This record gives sequence, C-alpha cells and structure tokens, in this order.
Amino acid sequence: MKQGAETGTGSAVEIFLDRQRLLLRERDRVIAEYPVSTSVKGAGERCDSERTPRGRHEIVQKIGDGCPPNAVFVGREPTGEIYSAELGRRHPGRDWILTRILRLAGMETGFNRDGDVDTYRRMIYIHGAPDGAAMGVPGSRGCIRMRNADLLALYAAVTVGTPVRIREQ
Repeated sequence: MKQGAETGTGSAVEIFLDRQRLLLRERDRVIAEYPVSTSVKGAGERCDSERTPRGRHEIVQKIGDGCPPNAVFVGREPTGEIYSAELGRRHPGRDWILTRILRLAGMETGFNRDGDVDTYRRMIYIHGAPDGAAMGVPGSRGCIRMRNADLLALYAAVTVGTPVRIREQ
C-alpha cells in the first residue's frame, strides 16, 4: 500500500486494536496502513483508566506544524528537546510524545464523549514514539503510538474533522 498518499474530503482513519494497525482510507479504498501501539491495559473509555477508547472519534486538533522529527511535547507544547537515546536513558519513566499530535474527540455521547468517558478530556492522541518503541503490540498508556515517519505521512494526509474509528476487531 502506498504510504503517505494525498487524501481529500473522503478520508477516514480506522484503528484495529486486535491487529495493532491503523488504516487510512480514501472513500472505500485503503491507501495506507501502519503498525501502531495502543494501550497495554486494553480497550476502555473511563477517565484515568489508561485504556484506549473505542468507537467513533474525529481529529479535532493537529499539533506540531514546523517542529522537527523527534520534537518532544509535554502538555501539547514542544519543550525544545529533540528525543535521542541519551535523553531516553536520562528519563526512563517518561511517556514520550514525539514529532506531531493528532488530538481526538469522541463522537458518541455517554460512550466516549462527556462525563467520565470523554476522549477529549482524557487527552487521547495519535502521536509519535521513540524509534525503539515496539509497534504492532500494545504498549501505550491509552494513546495510539506510531513510528515518527509514519506519523508525519499520516499528519500530512488528514485534516481537522477527519473521522477516526477505533475498533477492537
């Protein structure tokens, strides 16, 4: 499949938790497929669960335009740091959010929107991870991690408002 293809208004993202894969669709056609890493704790919508929320979402914010690959983000702001193996060794417990952020909001009231199941308030993102982070296996604290190069391609191909569906299978 073509990686990083241009998309138009018919684009959508589909994430499969069982396969740890993200598909970029243009209308009915898959135009790119990427390995991801979702929550090590599995699927779930509750606040503070550190689980990946399921259901219909949309991209509500694109963060990181102009930042270099491996730029480090804290609180959705670039810190000025560039991730390296040495930086990773100095901060072993840090949850690295790198390169770009695609912030998600749930679209299903009572399931992944509002109350104690609100994806947006939970700050669930699609974001970059250190090159050494395993993809294709669960490992995150709720977000969807991607390889930085894959994230850059996806980021260029989607817009605010792009629908995202997170499915168990």
